[in-house]
Amino acid sequence: MQQPTSNGVVENGASCSSNGHCSDVTANGVTLTSSAQDIVRIIGQYLSSEGLNRTCDVLMTESGCRLDHPAATKFKLHVMDGDWSKADHDLQELRPLLGASNNILDMKFLLLEQKYLEYLEDGRVLDALHVLRNELTPLQHNTTRVHQLSSYMMCSNNEELHERTNWKGKGKESRLALMEKLQAFLPPNVMLPPNRLRHLLEQALERQTLYCTHHNTQDKVTLANVSLLSDHMCGKDDFPVHAIQVLNDHCDEVWFCAFSPDGKKLATGSKDTNVIIWDVNPDTCKLTLRKVLEGQNYGVAYISWNPDSKHLIACGPEDSPEVWLWNLETEKYLKVTQSPEDALTCCAWHKDGSKFVVGGIRGHFYECNMEGTVLESWEGVRVSGLWYRSDGRTVLAADSHYRIKAYDFDDMIDQELVQENHPIMTFTIDKNDRLALLNVATQGVHLWDLNDKNLVRRYQGVTQGHFTIHSTFGGFNQDFIASGSEDHQVYIWHIRNEQPIATLQGHTRTVNCVAWNPVYPHMMVSVSDDFTIRVWGPKSKVPKPAGVS
Repeated sequence: MQQPTSNGVVENGASCSSNGHCSDVTANGVTLTSSAQDIVRIIGQYLSSEGLNRTCDVLMTESGCRLDHPAATKFKLHVMDGDWSKADHDLQELRPLLGASNNILDMKFLLLEQKYLEYLEDGRVLDALHVLRNELTPLQHNTTRVHQLSSYMMCSNNEELHERTNWKGKGKESRLALMEKLQAFLPPNVMLPPNRLRHLLEQALERQTLYCTHHNTQDKVTLANVSLLSDHMCGKDDFPVHAIQVLNDHCDEVWFCAFSPDGKKLATGSKDTNVIIWDVNPDTCKLTLRKVLEGQNYGVAYISWNPDSKHLIACGPEDSPEVWLWNLETEKYLKVTQSPEDALTCCAWHKDGSKFVVGGIRGHFYECNMEGTVLESWEGVRVSGLWYRSDGRTVLAADSHYRIKAYDFDDMIDQELVQENHPIMTFTIDKNDRLALLNVATQGVHLWDLNDKNLVRRYQGVTQGHFTIHSTFGGFNQDFIASGSEDHQVYIWHIRNEQPIATLQGHTRTVNCVAWNPVYPHMMVSVSDDFTIRVWGPKSKVPKPAGVS
């Protein structure tokens, strides 16, 4: 059998470029392409890591491949043995194999750092000082780290040394960690990155999870809890598409619903002028009536929860000049009215819960404190939706020019982020403060990237005319979108797919709003002009018929 070339890892004269690409190799009558050689090496590395060294040797011999370049193998052996002089000599042999990067200085620094720390741990202070003064310092490399290393001379014992350095101490564990850092500088044709097969499989699982159309759990998919014999795919039974409960406590059209930030309460608003607060039972996916908030004279078309989950504000429809602020613990309320000429139809809380903004389509746009006192106002802005950004100073507002603009209340400047060709009926923002979900008149549900200022996706299926319909982000990682529709159905999409993954039936009139529980992602609620509230959950929460155990 022929020996490997000086710049490659395979036998029979095959050569490898610095990026790891190797020519075909023939051994024992079998020709292996470059990709096949990579696979063999990765499998060999895994076998070796599991202690199957003889099997690995047979594989390498039969395939005509080498796991790593001989110089790299020798280098690793000397590092793991702590033979620093030989490891340093090996670096010179590796130099021509490093290609354009040639990070010999970085690698030498890491070796000397480990050598220095091990001398300190062994109590060989003079030897450590020699390394610091005569080997590390002359490199004139990473001087900040050199100064930091010198301070470790003052450690009174090894426990303090380990704590201050966050270093595991002399031995196999710290040398393996060192080797992983060193391998980052070695081309893969010289030495495979550590645990390469495991990393590839973890990436595959992560991608499968990313594109799983019903993945809605905090449980991470790992090599330890799945089978590699088939692709990961969640079933629909655990997804909130099954009717759990139908509530008829409102006596007129139900216009809005919103879960509290802590996921423990739901507020629903209706044309009947009431806000009903419901307690959430995440174990059964059911709601129980907590209290009815009365007093709104125009009906309740929009509700916004304070981040504390104790206060909420409610707005009426187009002709309502009132905004109501309730404290659910004390049952005290405040009616915020600036002028009977106002039309305050939308609102949003500041992220610290200390103030809020209200506005409407007649050009009134105010920022108020908890007492309802106007702090700032923006004249002549006709808004149909509001949202505080996470920076605490910027408010997003949808206006009558089919735009969403960002208003900076500190500097009193504004900036356009979104421009549609039709009226924006409602919008909401994801938890990362980047994606905007819009219900656009006659167009349906659109997803915008606020940073890039571009339309990302148009979701299909929903019927959206000129009714006010509210959509929502949902799921454990907000990987899903749900919206009501004028065709009486609830539509659910995976955020990356324009076609719906579920269509929920049961309502008999327009579905005005959908809310996804932010803490218990297996629970979703929809409200409709048919006077009802419908709770959706996994199949296991569907009540069994009477008499069935």
